[in-house]
Amino acid sequence: MLEPGDQAPEITARNHDSESVTLTFAEPTVVYFYPKDFTGGCTLESNEFQEAHPEFAELGVTVYGVSTDDAESHAAFADEEGLVFDLLADPDGAVASAFGVSTEGGTADRVTFLLADGAVLETYPSVDPSGHAREVLDDARREFVVGG
Repeated sequence: MLEPGDQAPEITARNHDSESVTLTFAEPTVVYFYPKDFTGGCTLESNEFQEAHPEFAELGVTVYGVSTDDAESHAAFADEEGLVFDLLADPDGAVASAFGVSTEGGTADRVTFLLADGAVLETYPSVDPSGHAREVLDDARREFVVGG
């Protein structure tokens, strides 16, 4: 799994609108991997990132959720939960693999990365979905607010 200081991979994936998205992570970005749309912990985690989204946006941080579900599942999940950030489909596990995230059993492990300037700033392995978005937001504030 990628660790702080590692170079961020360049990835391309389809978002929940079935548009191709290529990311180089030059700008501040959160990528959170989660196992499956419409499940309890994944819904909680996604809703907490949605709730914190305006604060991430104020810091200039873009948020992406990634799972092995397809774009159609992501579209339904984003619509049902009112998510305004992109969910990236990774059905073949290529994005997870680029980050060193396991997809053993067909789903991605719950891991989050904070990235900027083409590098990993923070890694959050074995995430507890409750309160996690706030933890990442606090770290983003320390990284991206002058004097923060």
